[in-house]
Amino acid sequence: MLKRTVWFTTGAAVGLGSSMWVQRRVKRAARRLLPEQVAAGVGTTVRRTVADVRAAAVEGRDAMRAREAELRAGMRDR
Repeated sequence: MLKRTVWFTTGAAVGLGSSMWVQRRVKRAARRLLPEQVAAGVGTTVRRTVADVRAAAVEGRDAMRAREAELRAGMRDR
């Protein structure tokens, strides 16, 4: 009978501990999904993406101008 009591108590303690752990994890995830947090994350992502697109456009324009100058120089040499 003592074995059953020990295992029952152990199971109850593990169950209680794991349910408290899950509850903390769920609350943390819910806080991350608040509208303010989501908006802040989206804003950061949009700003980063805009900066990347601008940098790519500048790099593309520079490459275009360099290639155009190269082609024009080739036309003059003919």
